[in-house]
Amino acid sequence: MDPIEEVGAKIDYGKPIKRTKKKVNTTINGGSYIQRPVNWQKTPFLFFPPGKEMLFLGIYFAILPYITGLLFLFFYVSQGKAAVFGSITLSSDANFFLIWTIGYEILAAIIILWIIKNAVIFSIRNSQNSKRGKPKKFRHP
Repeated sequence: MDPIEEVGAKIDYGKPIKRTKKKVNTTINGGSYIQRPVNWQKTPFLFFPPGKEMLFLGIYFAILPYITGLLFLFFYVSQGKAAVFGSITLSSDANFFLIWTIGYEILAAIIILWIIKNAVIFSIRNSQNSKRGKPKKFRHP
C-alpha cells in the first residue's frame, strides 16, 4: 500500500446522511409549463358548461374579439364620443370583420403576454423548489 493511501485510510470523514427525496408528479407540479394539463372548468373569466366546451369556445372566438374591437374603437379611436364612433362603425362594408380583426389582435397580444408571464412565474417557482430540497452530503460529529 502506498504511504498516502495508508494515511487516508485512517481519516474519518463523518457518516453520510441518507435523506429520502419526495417524489413529485412531473405532469402537474414539475416538468415544463407546456406539459401541464388544461382543465376547462378552471379557466378564468369564461363559462364552459360540461360537455359543451367546444361550442362555447367557438362562440367566445367570434364574440370576444368583436366586443374588444368595439371597445377599442370607442375608447381609443373615437375618444368616447358617440357621434364619432357612429361615423366610424357605419362607414365600412366589411364592418364586422374589420372590428373583429382589431379585437383579435388586441386579445392575441394580451394572451401572449399572459402566457409569458405565467411561464416565467412557473419557472421561478420550479427553480426555487428545486434549490430548497438539496441535502448536505456529510454530517460532521
